[in-house]
Amino acid sequence: SGDGTRKWLMEVDGGSKVEAVYIPEDDRGTLCVSSQVGCSLDCSFCSTGKQGFNKNLTAAEIIGQVFLAVKSFGLPVKDSQKRAVTNVVMMGMGEPLLNFEPVVDAMSLMLEDQAYCLSKRRVTLSTSGVVPHLNELAKVTDVALAVSLHAPTDALRDELVPINRKYPIAVLFDSIRNYLGCLSDKRSVTFEYTMLKGVNDSDDQARELSKLAKTIRCKINLIPFNPFPGTQYEVSSRNRIYSFQRILLNDGHVATVRKTRGDDIDAACGQLAGQVADKTKRSSRYIQMRDVTEPLAH
Repeated sequence: SGDGTRKWLMEVDGGSKVEAVYIPEDDRGTLCVSSQVGCSLDCSFCSTGKQGFNKNLTAAEIIGQVFLAVKSFGLPVKDSQKRAVTNVVMMGMGEPLLNFEPVVDAMSLMLEDQAYCLSKRRVTLSTSGVVPHLNELAKVTDVALAVSLHAPTDALRDELVPINRKYPIAVLFDSIRNYLGCLSDKRSVTFEYTMLKGVNDSDDQARELSKLAKTIRCKINLIPFNPFPGTQYEVSSRNRIYSFQRILLNDGHVATVRKTRGDDIDAACGQLAGQVADKTKRSSRYIQMRDVTEPLAH
């Protein structure tokens, strides 16, 4: 990409392809890693969800994305002053908590002193809100947590993020509080909020979000929507996004606007699609979502 963003298309077992994206910034280099081929959650504004779900990645296929990215730079893995990949975010294709054990195993390697030696603050798992698995996550890791919120009310979130119909905001927030309470420090959850023109970007919705955010230790990341072919949504205007942010800031919240990176190579947030073999039918995308009502057995 012209802004320095890099995207890798990697073939995995079975012939499907997944994408990983490297985003360079002044003080860090962030690698966005995929956890599944496709996604079953069918969030209405995400291109990955529109292709259906194909398979979970193994821990080796997940950590392999980190290995290939690091190797491509030819820089040291551990030297924090020189290494290119300083942060890893589980925000690529798929819902990480629906591939629980391989994701946890891969993140453990990212943190391991004898492997990638990343700080727990520099590895982030992003979830749409698979509550039973989030409760389990608190028992096995303490990486940073991001939650794809995208709406301040259940009525709207039901439409944008269908898993909310199973685990509404109040239930999700209880699970997030539990996770934060298990951390040894006072870290916050990051709420991701994609700005959709005329859908979730009004001043009233900003005030609703502000009220909701006051109930939990958090920061809010406003994400300009990245259009993809066939979508019904449009990105909010720059002025609308910053007006929305201003309401949050004036209420005392930490609220940032994500700089769009890699959109010229379809590597921006919500644009990762890869290639899915034997694409699942739309009606079957919810099968995996329905199967997560009980906590994992260990």
